[in-house]
Amino acid sequence: MMHFSSQPTHARPRRSQHRGIWTVIAVLLAAVLVGTLWVPFYNRTTPAWGGWPFFYWYQLLWVIVGAVLTAVVYFATED
Repeated sequence: MMHFSSQPTHARPRRSQHRGIWTVIAVLLAAVLVGTLWVPFYNRTTPAWGGWPFFYWYQLLWVIVGAVLTAVVYFATED
């Protein structure tokens, strides 16, 4: 006679296994949002870099940082 259990003993829920990585992912993506949406932080012209006011090079820097962080999140979640 075969006994079937509703939950196998060798399997754990996927959600609990990856809770830590999802927390890190949420923090990384939230950093991009806060860094670009918190306007009072970068609403100024100094310090200039290469003749560019702070407002412009700060925004362009977040484009690069956002792309890198998105790639990190993608590769961390890829099976």
